Amino acid sequence: MSELRTDRLLLRQWRESDLDPWAAMNADPEVREHFPDLLTREQSAASIALFQADLGRRGYGWWAVEVLKTGEFIGFTGLTPAHEGMPFTGMEIGWRLTRSSWGHGYATEAALACLAFGFETLELPEIVAITTTTNLRSQAVMRRIGMTRAPAADFDHPDVPDGPLRRHVLYRIRR
Repeated sequence: MSELRTDRLLLRQWRESDLDPWAAMNADPEVREHFPDLLTREQSAASIALFQADLGRRGYGWWAVEVLKTGEFIGFTGLTPAHEGMPFTGMEIGWRLTRSSWGHGYATEAALACLAFGFETLELPEIVAITTTTNLRSQAVMRRIGMTRAPAADFDHPDVPDGPLRRHVLYRIRR
């Protein structure tokens, strides 16, 4: 499994000690503002198991993000193949961080490491990102890492119930 390092961050395999802060993130209404539901501790544990399996099988996926200086777990970032049934294909990049880590440039730094891995190691021709139309913070990260919105590709997310979170935007970047 690959680990990625930046000046300030380590993108790594998930550890047992990540469950408490991960579950707290998934129970935080502000962190989950652009998702339909909060997650239980059990759902958070199940997601970690899936992330660990993907990282072990493919060598990439949703890495846990740790601040090198402190060893603090602050969320996740990574690359994953687009889910079947989505109106786009390819490799998707994403991130989710603890509220206390917002505003420090960590999402941008981690995402740039993932882009480099995707383009240099996996030799991907393109990477995409999606979020709700209202998630302006994530859209700002997408722009900072060089992605461009493709307005004609905006879509209603098939896994999100009708409501204000269903409409999603799609950003792209080519190698």
